[in-house]
Amino acid sequence: MPAPVNAFLSPKGDYKNLIAFQKSECIYDITFYFIEHYLPKIGDRTVDQMKQAARSGKQNIAEGNETGTTSMEACIKLVNVAKASLKELQEDYEDYLRNHGNRIWDVNSLQCRNARAWCKEHSKPADYVRVCEQRDDITLANIALVLIHQTDYLLHRLLEKFKADFLEHGGIKEQMSQARRNWREEHGLGYMNGNYSKPVNYGNNGPANGAPQSAANTDK
Repeated sequence: MPAPVNAFLSPKGDYKNLIAFQKSECIYDITFYFIEHYLPKIGDRTVDQMKQAARSGKQNIAEGNETGTTSMEACIKLVNVAKASLKELQEDYEDYLRNHGNRIWDVNSLQCRNARAWCKEHSKPADYVRVCEQRDDITLANIALVLIHQTDYLLHRLLEKFKADFLEHGGIKEQMSQARRNWREEHGLGYMNGNYSKPVNYGNNGPANGAPQSAANTDK
């Protein structure tokens, strides 16, 4: 159903329904498990950096989608922050794998292809909790990289959608102005002397002696 002509502040929908957000939750949960089980408890700044990057990726997708109701510019910026945060997290996982035998899966390897197919079909954190309990650190780091790449692609698609929405509907100020114009037209209002008022109907004769409309109904 098309939006009413006077509609603005249209919600973007529940961010929890976005596949990109769901996968970002999975990334966060894998990262939390990975940190707790395979990284030092103290003395390693990577721990805090990875936690913050994983959290930022998830939170900025949510905030960006909600902010898009009133500011498409802020929405696009926040989704880009989410992408940047996940790229930072990607670097941390790749650093770990290089420092543990340079064991980053080749993109065309059977392991990577299987992981991509499985991750594509699974977007619930509970699915990945079971994986975490059954796999070693090298496998988990590579699965996290697969998820990050998939989420980055989904965020790219989301940004393209937001850009298309902006080009079609404009920003909030444009939408508000258009909604106001539509409302005036629907209610038959015109603009005069700084106020909106209904135009006076003079029949076939019009105002006498060329008087302005505002004075036409005084003396007869």
